[in-house]
Amino acid sequence: MGAVVAIDALLRERRVWKGRPSAPAPGAQPTGHAGLDAALPTGGWPEAALSELLGPLDGIGEVRLLWPALARLTRAGQRVVLVAPPYLPYAPAWQAAGVDLGLVQVVGDAATPPREALWAAEQGLRAGCCGAVLCWPRQADDRALRRLQVAAETGATLGFAPRPRAAARTPSPAALRIALEAQPPRLRVLKCRGGLPPPRPIPLHAGG
Repeated sequence: MGAVVAIDALLRERRVWKGRPSAPAPGAQPTGHAGLDAALPTGGWPEAALSELLGPLDGIGEVRLLWPALARLTRAGQRVVLVAPPYLPYAPAWQAAGVDLGLVQVVGDAATPPREALWAAEQGLRAGCCGAVLCWPRQADDRALRRLQVAAETGATLGFAPRPRAAARTPSPAALRIALEAQPPRLRVLKCRGGLPPPRPIPLHAGG
C-alpha cells in the first residue's frame, strides 16, 4: 500500500485546489459586479488585503470598478481615503454612484512625493478606522507593496492600488491582481489568494 499523504500537507503545498463555496463566505466584500464575484474565491474583494488594479493608463475604469463597494462602505458609515490620486475626483459622478462624499477624504494629490504618498497610504491602512484606502503607488518596489499589504492586514482594511499594466511583469505581495482592458470592457484576474485565477477574461457590463 502506498504511502498515505495527509490532505493538510497537500493543501499547504497548494497541490490540491480547495474549490470555491457556492455562496460568498461570511463577511465577504462583494465587488458589485456579478461576474467578478463569481470568479473570486472569496466571492468579493479579499478582506484585510491589498488588491492591485492594473491598466494601460489612468482612468480606464479602475475607480468605476470600485464604486459599488465604496458606496456600500460609506452607506455603512465607513470612511474611504484616497491618497495622492492622479486627478481630482469628479464629485457628481461619485455621488451618482451612491458614494457618500461626506465620508470620502482625499490626502495629497499628483504632486505629492511618492515616498510621502506611500507613507500616508500605509498609515491609513494600518489605522483600522477606514473601510477602504485607495492609493496610486509610484516608484513602488516589492518592499513598499509588502508594507502596504501588511498594513491592510493589521488594520483589517480594504486596500486598492491602481498601477500601470507593466507592473504585471513583476511579482507582487498583493492578495489580488486584476488587469483591466478597455476595448471591449473586461478584466483578467492575474492572481487571487485562495484559488486559481479564471482562465478567461470577465466582461464588464453597466451596472455590474
